[in-house]
Amino acid sequence: MTRHTVFTITLLAAACFSASAWAQAPVAGSTTVGITVTEATQVAMGWSVKKNLLGKTVYNDAGDKVGKVMDLIIDPERNVSYVIVGAGGFIGIGRHDVAVAVRQIKDTGGKLLMSGATKGTIQSMPAFNYASDTDRRDRFMAEAERDMTRARAKVVELKDRANSANDDAKAAMNRDIDQLQLDLKSAQESIDNMKRAGATRWHEFEANVSAATARLRKALEAA
Repeated sequence: MTRHTVFTITLLAAACFSASAWAQAPVAGSTTVGITVTEATQVAMGWSVKKNLLGKTVYNDAGDKVGKVMDLIIDPERNVSYVIVGAGGFIGIGRHDVAVAVRQIKDTGGKLLMSGATKGTIQSMPAFNYASDTDRRDRFMAEAERDMTRARAKVVELKDRANSANDDAKAAMNRDIDQLQLDLKSAQESIDNMKRAGATRWHEFEANVSAATARLRKALEAA
């Protein structure tokens, strides 16, 4: 055995001892944290989200671009991870994001390959939406719909009152009715545009809906 071999073995043994000691280092008030030597090896052989995945183009067997990696999701049970692949669109507008199990993507010579995929198959898959963002969109739209429901009820009320009012009062109520109906139409168009955009692009229409419902509330207060 050469001196070089002995030195190398000594270094490896020291490295293993250090890794093992670090992996088992306890933290006060908690269970043991860190990773084992075996896990450290797996980490070293795994993918770096920053270097190997995030923002990387995904290709199919024919070498065609089918999308780009936008994110990595780890499920609550930590059993399976999902790559979020975005296809189509321009600078994020109109992009269709889908969740793909990590096992469906392979690294072939530094290129991410998803066998059998096309842009069409990606865009035909159900869109992926972050749960928190979807919840916020649902709450936002529910609030807008409540404002519109109140406005519609007010229109009905004003029309009933106008039927039995004198000419001056009736003219004033009709002006309020016309304004409410105009603002209702504007708010409905804004909400319809948001619905057509889907959950991935709803933020593009958030300001318009907010402005339309604000005008609607102002008309309600005036009426």
